[in-house]
Amino acid sequence: MTAETQPRRLRADAARNRRLLLDTAAATFAEYGTEVSIAEIARRAGLGKGTVFRHFANKDELIAAIVCDQLDRLSAAGTALLDAVDPTSALLEFMTLGVEVQSRDRSVCEAGVSIGVGDPGIQAATDRLFGTAEALTERARRQGGIRDDVTGQDVILLLRGAYQAAAPLARTVPELWRRYLAVIADGLLSTTAAPLPRPASTRPRPTDRNDGMPHG
Repeated sequence: MTAETQPRRLRADAARNRRLLLDTAAATFAEYGTEVSIAEIARRAGLGKGTVFRHFANKDELIAAIVCDQLDRLSAAGTALLDAVDPTSALLEFMTLGVEVQSRDRSVCEAGVSIGVGDPGIQAATDRLFGTAEALTERARRQGGIRDDVTGQDVILLLRGAYQAAAPLARTVPELWRRYLAVIADGLLSTTAAPLPRPASTRPRPTDRNDGMPHG
């Protein structure tokens, strides 16, 4: 092995370890909650605890990284849907994916709401997600598939509504959120409802408490 190839391999190994830690931590938190220790996450990933701390200074930083990762995956899925033939169906698919993220990783979502305030990485990922939602919504508006006064901000905030409506019964009826998302979707598709009140002049961030989609 040459001196030139060794650092490249180390960087690749580090990237694989980081990906493994993120996937393992996300799955573990989703199953047991965010109280699971760093040592347990390292054990499940088959890595030393020191490896975790080389990538993440503490558990909050690990959770923030998971949140960013999930937001960016959702943004990427939404971006791929921008090429869909039916813009309205694409928007509804994006909304379904958004609520699925929340219902699958409830503990990470809840932790991310508080951790995300002031976290530049989460705020940047949030901005990307809002941009994707607006692009999808704009296509559906142009098609005439949804009411013309719905915004991407509305879409993101309504994802939180579907999730929260079903949350009290999530353990016994885990798919109940689909019912409330369907109710929301009907409201978006309505062409006979009265005009909506003027939207807020300042866009709330999903990291704000009681506002927006929790991160996960």
